[in-house]
Amino acid sequence: MLKGGTTAFLDMYDHMDQVAKVVEQSGVRAALARGVIGLCSEEEQLRKLEESAAFAREWNGQADGRITTVISPHAPYTCPPDYIEKLVQVANDLNLPLHTHMSETLREVEQNVADYGLRPVAHLEKLGFFSRPSLVAHAVHLNDEEIEILARHDVAVSHNPGSNLKLASGVARVPALLKAGVTVSLGTDGPASNNNLDMFEEMRLAALIHKGVSGDPTAVPAGEALLLGTSYGAKSIFLNNTGALQVGMKADFIALDIEQAHFYPHTDLISHTIYSASAKDVEHVWVDGKQVVKHGECLTLDEERILRESQLAFDGLLAR
Repeated sequence: MLKGGTTAFLDMYDHMDQVAKVVEQSGVRAALARGVIGLCSEEEQLRKLEESAAFAREWNGQADGRITTVISPHAPYTCPPDYIEKLVQVANDLNLPLHTHMSETLREVEQNVADYGLRPVAHLEKLGFFSRPSLVAHAVHLNDEEIEILARHDVAVSHNPGSNLKLASGVARVPALLKAGVTVSLGTDGPASNNNLDMFEEMRLAALIHKGVSGDPTAVPAGEALLLGTSYGAKSIFLNNTGALQVGMKADFIALDIEQAHFYPHTDLISHTIYSASAKDVEHVWVDGKQVVKHGECLTLDEERILRESQLAFDGLLAR
């Protein structure tokens, strides 16, 4: 991610202490959560709840403020309603935001209606989820009423076009969300359904697929796609001090090598960035005023060792 120009990200999963330690070492900025799935015994649910709260307390504000924390039930279909309510209470107690996956597939929405009598947006609203600052990932299958609810509660949406296409989940109603005033940002989802974590690719997909679906070539213009990947992204992961190059903001910025054929002629560089650039064009990266990538190489991490150890770990799995 660093080599591709990503200076801040949100992640929720297991073993988040390890993720936080590498975030601290690498110099990147991150909003992190110990993601929890509630399809287990009450004893296991309680243990995960306590782990989530402990992680949030321990790491919030660490790494010179580059790490912030979030409370994150995995999804409405993996967490019973009363468990989501308990996690909302933890977020209230710790004064932290909430994040979850929501309405990624049509089947998920239909199952929510069958189980609880409500579509996921109304279900989460009923459980008090939107009482906290919140971000929902995917939000592919929304109707007009749900978009209005998200806008009313100032809920941000993480649009994951690459993952949604690979998994055939559908295409989110991004132009309608933006028109309603919903903050829409871009995510990659995990490597299994995205592969390269290239945010330039996500910006390009966001600019292209909504044109194709709507038949409107102005649906998501290049400038708007850039905002989805920058300032809207920072706002959606609850960061108010980064996302733009201006006085008072943290010095998180990147430099691209534009002395390449696909950047010529030097006319509309925003358009070139969205429709031509890729992660491989990132030359330098700074986070919090510290350079972490120089001439395409990480300054804080041993790339050769990481690649070697990852291959050895995979080979070890195959040998079991």
